[in-house]
Amino acid sequence: MEALRSIDPALPGDPEPERVWYVSYGSNLHLDRLACYIRGGRPPGATRTYPGCGDPTMPSRSIPVELAGVLYFATRSPVWGGGRAFYDPRADSRVLARAHLVTTGQFSDIAAQEMYREPGPQIDLAEVLTRGTATLGEGRYETLVCAGQVDGLPTLTFTAPWGVRDVPWNPPSAAYMRCLAMGLLSADVWDLEAVASYLAACPGAAGHWSEQALADLLQG
Repeated sequence: MEALRSIDPALPGDPEPERVWYVSYGSNLHLDRLACYIRGGRPPGATRTYPGCGDPTMPSRSIPVELAGVLYFATRSPVWGGGRAFYDPRADSRVLARAHLVTTGQFSDIAAQEMYREPGPQIDLAEVLTRGTATLGEGRYETLVCAGQVDGLPTLTFTAPWGVRDVPWNPPSAAYMRCLAMGLLSADVWDLEAVASYLAACPGAAGHWSEQALADLLQG
């Protein structure tokens, strides 16, 4: 079991690292689902088969972290049938997440699949590593964010180009909430009460999901 780690907000000095921390705040919190992005395959209940990474090796480590910013739910997922999770690093709150240690090539391939692109061509990380953010397109997960570093390696994730107050919120489905909650619980740092309280307060979920309803969902 890994202890909760703090992210050093300073940008990393190495512009061409061989490994990075891929920080997941959504469905890839859960290693079983992340495996479909790395090894290829179709997650249970999904309509899409992922090609996987060129290197199918699973992360050598996965650590629990907290990001500065806010998690919110917006747009509509054709897989889950409700709002998707997005990250706004400019908002004043915290996001519970897991950082998976992968190669730079694997992060590029994972990001490409989330962007509905074919994995393979290396995404240029120079801008995000030096400026903290880089927008590769207008798509929902085409903005890269570097939140800082852990053990000298960059912590990278992706989100939408818009912020939490720029789009209508959309409540997430029960299946999606369960996936996120189980991913957080599998980190063995946050208990059921903490996870339910966190997710129930996120914009888009607040007012539609109560802590009790989430607890019942997870215990059912």
